[in-house]
Amino acid sequence: MKYTLLPLFALAGLFGAAAAAAAAPAKRPNIIFILTDDLGIGDVGVFFQNARRAKNNRTEPAHRTPHLDAMAAQGLQMPQHYCPAPVCAPSRASLLLGVHQGHANVRDNQFDKELENNHTLASVLKQAGYATAAIGKWGLQGKPTTTPPDWPAHPLKRGFDYYFGYIRHVDGHEHYPKEGLTRGPKEVWDNRTEVSAQLDKCYTTDLFTARAKKWIIDQRAAHPDQPFFLYLAYDTPHAALQLPTQAYPPGGGRTDGVQWQGKIGQMINTATGTPDSYCHPDYARATWDDDHDPTTPEKPWPDVYQRYATNVRRIDDSVGDLLQLLKDLRVDGDTLVVFSSDNGPSRESYLKEAYEPPFWNSFGPHDGIKRVLGVGGIRVGALARWPGPVRAGGVGRVPSAVWEWMPTFCELAGLPAPARSDGVSLVPTLRGNAAAQKPSQVYIEYFERAKTPPYEEFLPIHRGRVRRQMQALRMGDFMGVRYDIQSHADPFEIYNVATDPQQKNNLAGDPTRAALQQQMKDTVLRVRRPDASAPRPYDDEPVPAAHPANTAAGVLWRAIEQPLPWVANLNGLKPSATGVCAA
Repeated sequence: MKYTLLPLFALAGLFGAAAAAAAAPAKRPNIIFILTDDLGIGDVGVFFQNARRAKNNRTEPAHRTPHLDAMAAQGLQMPQHYCPAPVCAPSRASLLLGVHQGHANVRDNQFDKELENNHTLASVLKQAGYATAAIGKWGLQGKPTTTPPDWPAHPLKRGFDYYFGYIRHVDGHEHYPKEGLTRGPKEVWDNRTEVSAQLDKCYTTDLFTARAKKWIIDQRAAHPDQPFFLYLAYDTPHAALQLPTQAYPPGGGRTDGVQWQGKIGQMINTATGTPDSYCHPDYARATWDDDHDPTTPEKPWPDVYQRYATNVRRIDDSVGDLLQLLKDLRVDGDTLVVFSSDNGPSRESYLKEAYEPPFWNSFGPHDGIKRVLGVGGIRVGALARWPGPVRAGGVGRVPSAVWEWMPTFCELAGLPAPARSDGVSLVPTLRGNAAAQKPSQVYIEYFERAKTPPYEEFLPIHRGRVRRQMQALRMGDFMGVRYDIQSHADPFEIYNVATDPQQKNNLAGDPTRAALQQQMKDTVLRVRRPDASAPRPYDDEPVPAAHPANTAAGVLWRAIEQPLPWVANLNGLKPSATGVCAA
C-alpha cells in the first residue's frame, strides 16, 4: 500500500555558518562561476565555431576561442545547457536564486529590479563556510533608498562578502567606465564606494579579470584553508563593441596576464595606450568572400565583426589567465570552474555600423537569438572544469539548466539545497555518471513586443514572428514552445530537438502527440506561480490536480532535523522519526 507523501519538518535551530560547516565534508571545492553577456552557443569554438572553420567555406567566417577549447578538453562540455530567460536580468536572477522563471521575482525585462531577499548561491555557500565575492555586472539592486545610493539588493545584502563592478544595468552597456566612449561615464562600485574616477583607460573585461585574480590571491593568502565562491559576471560581448587598449599580456596567472596594480590612473596593467584601439591580429587582417564569388578578390571583415571577435577573444584570454592562476596557486585540482552565458546572441553594436549574429551564426545550428524562445536564444551551453573529479573530454548529453547549479554547489559543499530550488544536482553528470543523473525540468517564460528577426539563416516559419507572450518547456527530447499566447487553450508547437535542432518539423498535428500536448499544458500550470508584475494569459487558469496511482487515505510524515536557516530538500536526508496520520 502507498500513501500520499506530505513531509513535515522539525528544524533544530539556526546554528549559523560554523555549525553547518562542521557537518560539511572535509574537502569542499572552490567554485568559480563565469557568466558572459549575450555570448551565443555558436560563438564557442567547441560548440560550433571550430566545425564552421573546418569547412573552409570562405563565405562563412569563423573566430576562435582557444582557451575555452582547452578548458573543454580538460573538463566537461554541456551543449544541452539552457539559460533561464533570453535576456540578462531575469536570467541572472534565476541563476542566483536557483529557481526558474516560473518562480523568480525578476521576470521579462525588469532590469534593476530588486532581487528578492531570499537564499542565493552566495548565502547558501556562505552558510557552508565559503568566502564569497561577486565581480562584474549586477543589475538586480532595486531602487536606491539613500543618497549616496544604498540599494536594497546590493550584492553585500545577498550573501556576498565582497563586490566590485557595475551595479546598474545600463552601465553594463559601456566598457570604458571613466571615459564613457558611447554613452558617457559609468559608475563602478567597490563594495559601497564609487571608484570610476580612478579607472583611466580600464577596459571592463580586463578590469574585472584583474580584480578577480587579486581577490583570489588575497583570499588564499589570508585564509588558505577556507573555500571560496567567485561569481565573475562579464558585461561583454554585449552592447558597445569597444576594443581593448592593447594586446592581452602574455602568460597569465599570478605574475603575468592582466594584473591589478591598485594605482589611481593605472589601476590595471593594460590601462595604457589608446582606448578602443586594439584589434586582435587574427581578425585585423582577416578576409572573406563577401559576394560568394571565388573569382573576385576577398574583402576584409567589416569593422563591427572584427570588434565582436576581438571582444570574444578577450574573454577567452581572461579565462585562460584565471585557469593559469589556479595552477600557480596550486588549487587547480581543488577548484570547479563553470563557464556559460546569460542568453543567446544579441544584435547590438552601439556603432553606426549594425551588428547581426548571422555573420558567425552565433546561434549555432539553431534558430533564435536574444529575446527569442527559439533554441538559439535559450540554449547557451556550459563548460565545467575540475581536474580529477570531472573527467577530461567528457560531453554531457542530458538537458540541464542554469538553476541546477544551486543544488549542485550545495551538494559539493555538503549541504542540502533549499527546498524552493527548482533544479537537480548535476554532480552525477560532472563525475561522468550519466545513469545516476536525475532529469531536469527546463521551463522558460518571457514577454517581448518585437517580432523575430527575418534572417535568411532561419527557417521561413521562424522569421518575422510575433513574439509577445512566449513559453517553452522541454520534456525528454521534445521541446514545446508557444508564441503570442492568447489563452491557455493555445497549443504548443512540439519539436524533437534531439534530432531537429532547428525546429523544422512541428509534431503538434500528429495524433500520437496528443497526450504529450496535454501533458505539456498541464505541466506548465503546475510548475509556476503567477506574478502580478509579469502577468500572463494563463495566470487564472485552474491548476490540474496530479493523482498518484495506488494511493490510500492518510499522510505519511517524516521529521528531519537540519541546523540551517532554510527548509531543506528532503532527497537523501535521513528522518529522525516517521509515521502515518489517519485520514
